[in-house]
Amino acid sequence: MSETTQSGLEKALGRKEMLILAFGAMIGWGWIILAGDWIHEGGPLGAIVAFLGGAFVVGIVAIIYSELAASMPLVGGEHVYSLRALGPIGSFVCTWAIIFGYVTVAAFEAVALPSAMAFIIPGFNAVPLWDIAGEPVYATWVLVGVLGTIGITYLNYIGIRIAAQFQIIMTLIIAFAGVVLISGAITNGHPSPDSAFGAGTAGIFTVVLMTPFMFVGFDVIPQSAEEADIPARTLGLLIILSVGLAAVFYIAVIWGSSRALPGSALIDSSLPAAAAMAELYDSPAAGQIMALAGVAGILTSWNAFIIGGSRALFALSESGMIPAPLSKVHPEHNTPSNAILLVGGLSALAPFFGEQMLTWIVNAGGLGIVVAWFIVVVSFLVLRYREPDMDRPYKVPAGPVVGIVGFVTTAIFIALYLPGGQSALLWPYEWLIVLGWCVLGVVLYAFSGETSVETADEVVSRIEALDE
Repeated sequence: MSETTQSGLEKALGRKEMLILAFGAMIGWGWIILAGDWIHEGGPLGAIVAFLGGAFVVGIVAIIYSELAASMPLVGGEHVYSLRALGPIGSFVCTWAIIFGYVTVAAFEAVALPSAMAFIIPGFNAVPLWDIAGEPVYATWVLVGVLGTIGITYLNYIGIRIAAQFQIIMTLIIAFAGVVLISGAITNGHPSPDSAFGAGTAGIFTVVLMTPFMFVGFDVIPQSAEEADIPARTLGLLIILSVGLAAVFYIAVIWGSSRALPGSALIDSSLPAAAAMAELYDSPAAGQIMALAGVAGILTSWNAFIIGGSRALFALSESGMIPAPLSKVHPEHNTPSNAILLVGGLSALAPFFGEQMLTWIVNAGGLGIVVAWFIVVVSFLVLRYREPDMDRPYKVPAGPVVGIVGFVTTAIFIALYLPGGQSALLWPYEWLIVLGWCVLGVVLYAFSGETSVETADEVVSRIEALDE
């Protein structure tokens, strides 16, 4: 039987489980529906260049996470680092922002699952209930979304080991489909008729803007670090490796799809990667295989973000910054059961609101993710300056330089969400979602009062004890 941590969680994750947990989180549903846009905008070679650039940007942030995760392998990831560096208020802002991002991704997957089913099963869209923002909401979508949420939430509730094993199985399905796609591209494909660089610099830049959020998920490793039964240095290195593997996967999908159909044809399909597979093998059944791999991607991402979101909520509650019941650990399963149920419950609401509403939520949640990344980079720089002798099992080479590059790049991505930016959030819908989340956070933190400061001090003492 595995040992439990000081927080009561189970140390049940080895190298393989941690790596696949993060890799599966990153390769969710986006690639199967966006591959056509990437190729159409950037051209086959331009899209690959864009993903190499995106992997470099995210890799900088991942390297910073690697040092921090190896130094402080405790539940909560971002919460722990920012608490030690910036104190309770900075830590709350950072953790509340990343929870926002995780919850919105989990909510999106609850709608992505029935969307995939609609591609695979003819006539799936049945029994319209109502319209939201011009999009019909079907009873079949609600049923599949809610049942999927219940299943994923239950897996997480009964143990991290079960959830990790499920992640491995689903990731193997995705990998198999990827191998089949590349094999078909080699044997049956042909050079793309598209310009290698599509619309030129503008097209490549358009794809670059999409890439950081295709890599969201590597930070699930720091969130669940306390449940990892591996050396601290290895934990840090796995974060970097997971980003590299995701980059290879995305580049393979771009290359394989581009050898099947031109970008103009791919964007006409609801699932371009599946359409590419069907073309390469001249078989609709082959396309269905890729669609099933997309379903597996939905499940891996969903599973990982429930893990990450629940651990962030747990850590925030353990520090006294949100209601105490969210830091309850199940006596039998050793999981943060109430936090898992909350993230799962929020996901279950998503299918009732239609696709357009979910687009707004996910875009708003993206801002939360980059804000959290920015604060983590600031925490890294503060700790390098203030605590140069802190125990660092993995130490980033040229740390201050890497930290400054990370600071600049994450600040740029935050600016892209602001009015006038390339990915500016829509007013009023997306900004009202952000403001609503901020108000909820302020209320919860205010009600915690002095308790949050006192309890946070206890957590900081526990963090610092790692150096002894």
